[in-house]
Amino acid sequence: MTRLRSVAIDLDGALGDTRPLWDEWISSASALLGFDAVTLPTDRAEAAAELDRRGAGNWRALLERFSEERAPVYLRRDATASAALRSLAAAGREIGVFTDAPEPLARVALAQLGADRRVAALETGTGALERLFATLGEDALVIRTRPELDQASA
Repeated sequence: MTRLRSVAIDLDGALGDTRPLWDEWISSASALLGFDAVTLPTDRAEAAAELDRRGAGNWRALLERFSEERAPVYLRRDATASAALRSLAAAGREIGVFTDAPEPLARVALAQLGADRRVAALETGTGALERLFATLGEDALVIRTRPELDQASA
């Protein structure tokens, strides 16, 4: 039997859904950055690439500041998820997190959720899970939902 050495956790599926915060930012930033929110791809990694292509300037810094201000409204710490992360860390599991959200949003979300100190690696955008495997190892257990997180920590 192989010992579970690492876990790759889907930020939005298992820890806290960042999509509503992203959607509000896109809506509020569109006029400032000179784009129509409905013309951006719904995939956040593709939307980030499109913002870069359009020359949307310092959109990452604006997203980070917006997220820091609004994260408490959208993301709440969950005692069960926190306990699961503590249990995984105490068992010596390396914890990685992946998401299609841009990095500034993901980092703010992890801090708001109280998970940042337990996470050894964060990968964002297109191919995030594959890049996380390169860090954690191909045998990392992928956790996509809160029930899977609870089960892995039991």
